[in-house]
This record gives sequence, structure tokens and C-alpha cells, in this order.
Amino acid sequence: MNKIKILHMYADMLDLYGDGGNMEIIGYRCKMRGIECIIDKYSVDSPMPDFSSYDLIYIGGGADLEQQHISENLQKCRDGIESAYKNGTFLFLICGGYQLLGKYYLDADGNKISGLGLFGYYTEAEPNRRKRCIGNIVLRTEFTGKTVDIVGFENHGGQTRNVKTPLGSVLCGHGNCTGGTHEGYFEKNVIATYMHGPCLAKNPEISDYIIKYCLERQNGSSVTLRPLDDRLENDCRRVMISRLLKK
Repeated sequence: MNKIKILHMYADMLDLYGDGGNMEIIGYRCKMRGIECIIDKYSVDSPMPDFSSYDLIYIGGGADLEQQHISENLQKCRDGIESAYKNGTFLFLICGGYQLLGKYYLDADGNKISGLGLFGYYTEAEPNRRKRCIGNIVLRTEFTGKTVDIVGFENHGGQTRNVKTPLGSVLCGHGNCTGGTHEGYFEKNVIATYMHGPCLAKNPEISDYIIKYCLERQNGSSVTLRPLDDRLENDCRRVMISRLLKK
């Protein structure tokens, strides 16, 4: 039996807007295909794990306070996460997780939280807390090799800049910065985004991209996933996109 092993980091502290549900979606879509899915959790009081033993490392979203609480512990994990990433472990990062793997996060009070620096982008929050990127968002992406429109919900004061390879172009919403044209960060084994929701419930393509990548990395060969019945998800997304883009 195929098996995917996941490390869900700081599940007790970084879980805005249902972000923890992303792991439920991955687990469900694996189960429906007969793929064993093991999800371990790590937090500040946990023993240091072997990050490279995981197929997927997931970090969800949190407010400034939660990011400050975990930042010191996260720095202790840096070498292990970097080694896993370089060895091909998939990184799935939402909001605060997205910000903290860049160079740094400067919060609204001027406190600078050091990131892991795995990627070249950085985030600086608007000093005016009322100036936030809030609302539904639609992205046009090509990360699967096909053009796909995906949807989510963004709520962030942070302005993420110097993103060289974004996840997609913004059709509706803000994205990485207020009034921006692009959102998120993408590499073959990295998806980082501000999309909450949880975003995987609305976008089966992202879930299946991650699952497929993990299995192909293990097997060293191409994998074809058995199709699932995604009619409800796709119909809901089409309605949302139609409303937001007024098609």
C-alpha cells in the first residue's frame, strides 16, 4: 500500500479560518484512494522530529502573537526543515507559515520576527491595522501544467514582497500586497499562500498535486491518481468565481 507521512507543525497555535481542515482533506482524499496517510503533530513542547522522514510538512496561519510565540522554537527547527526541503520534502504553507519561511516578518508594531530565510521574500505589515487585505480571492494558476482558477479567503495585514515565483495571478482580491497582481509562492515542492478556507476543500487540484508529488518522489516514477467525484467542489467554485468576476 502507498503511504504518505505528514508533519503538521504548531496545529495548536496556527489554525486560523479552518486551516487545520487542510490536513483532513489530504487524509480524506488519500483514504478514498486506498493510500495510507499518517499525520504527526509537532509543537513547541514536542521532541525534535526527523523532518526528512516526512513527505509533507504543513504550517498553517496565525496572528502576530502566535507567530511571536513560535518564532524561537521554529528557528531551532531551521536546519532540519531546510535539509528536508532540499531533499524534496513538500512544504505547504498558509499565511503565517508562508511569512515565517521567508527572510523576516515585520509586524504592525515594528517588531521584527526573523524568518527561516529559506526563500528570498519578506513581509512587512501595514502600520495601520485597519488596512488589511480581506475578502474572497481568485487566482489563475498553471502549477499543475494546466490553467486552473482557484479560490480562497484572504485576511492579512502583511505585505509580502520580492516573490520571484508566485503561485498565481490575481483575478479578484489583493494577493501578496494590497492591490497586487500576484499571490503566493511556488516551487515544485513548495506551495505557500494566503488562502484560508481551508483552501484545499475548495481546490481539489492543489490536494492532488501534493499527493501526486509525494507518491512520485517515493516511487521515482510517474503516478496516476484515481479520479474522485469532485462535482460538488467544482460546482461551488464555479458559482463563486462567477459571482466574484461577475461573469
